[in-house]
Amino acid sequence: LQVDLWQPSSTSDIAEGTATDLRVPHNASQRLLPSLQQANIPYTILISDLQKAIEKQSGWRPQRNRRSLLEYNYEVYHSLDEIQNWMYQLNETHSDLIYMFSVGKSYEGRPLFVLKLGKRSQPYKKAVWIDCGIHAREWIGPAFCQWFVKEALQTYQTDPAMRKMLTQLYFYIMPVFNVDGYHFSWTYDRFWRKTRSKSSRFPCHGVDANRNWRVKWCDEGASVHPCDDTYCGPFPESEPEVKAVAHFLRRHRKQIKAYLSFHAYAQMLLYPYSYKYATIPNFSCVESAAYNAVNALQSAYGIRYRYGPASSTLYVSSGSSMDWAYKNGIPYAFAFELRDTGHFGFLLPETLIKPTCTETMLAVKNITLHLLKKCH
Repeated sequence: LQVDLWQPSSTSDIAEGTATDLRVPHNASQRLLPSLQQANIPYTILISDLQKAIEKQSGWRPQRNRRSLLEYNYEVYHSLDEIQNWMYQLNETHSDLIYMFSVGKSYEGRPLFVLKLGKRSQPYKKAVWIDCGIHAREWIGPAFCQWFVKEALQTYQTDPAMRKMLTQLYFYIMPVFNVDGYHFSWTYDRFWRKTRSKSSRFPCHGVDANRNWRVKWCDEGASVHPCDDTYCGPFPESEPEVKAVAHFLRRHRKQIKAYLSFHAYAQMLLYPYSYKYATIPNFSCVESAAYNAVNALQSAYGIRYRYGPASSTLYVSSGSSMDWAYKNGIPYAFAFELRDTGHFGFLLPETLIKPTCTETMLAVKNITLHLLKKCH
């Protein structure tokens, strides 16, 4: 019985007493549900007609042609083309605060664009790296990256905290890390997770770009099977997307003080380690930053986030970008798992983009200002 695991992402993380979310083809549910009853496993149906839920979302609406940034709607999901056009336009219209560049090319030859955001006030400034969309189907991630840029540009004049952030730091923002996978999730398979690389030896496409980093690579929580969602790849940094970003981060490791990666879903703020149960050396700094960030987030709409080391808070996974960033000298490394906790899962409705991004913004500002204060 083939099922698509939504949470956790690997069967090895399914344990007694934990909830598991899975997607089942309609014709298989008649076989699965009786066997769950027989085994005394309680279940609830969260989304009874997934196709209908998908069609309600914008991936299936006609392309929205946005000629001007003034009309750009941050409360809908955008295709890769729309996001890249948006980046081009920002680069032209906000050249005082934004510089767009590419760190490389994807497996299918798409440019890997990053926005450098900040006031060019002094030659050397510390920086924060933010990436979204390592996993293709987690659409709320790229939506947040765009929201962050919009907020920065709109409130820079009026909000002293934002002005301080953009004056004292640079932000490197990568709205879509896994460009090929993201495009594929819009055009073919809404629940695609991996990259789109091909292997001559196996029929299955793609590698989990968050299991492909050179840190305890392909150990616990990653799969050696190319057809699995958590496939670690043939070797570390086998994916051109991972290799390009790792190369950029290595070159700028002295400058970059924080690494933030945005995922969905689970409502968690995670920090290292992911690959082992152990306490990081600067635990008290990172832990207090996470505690304050989660409280700031909750102040908006009362949404509660769990926080803690990824291994014990979510599950053990090796080869993750967050662990890699931390191991490569970036002292503050975090992964956000945005809304929700499974009711909508990867199909978070567009009506929830604004509240999700608004509260997440508070957390990110909190972490950034914490960074500027120096931890005590």
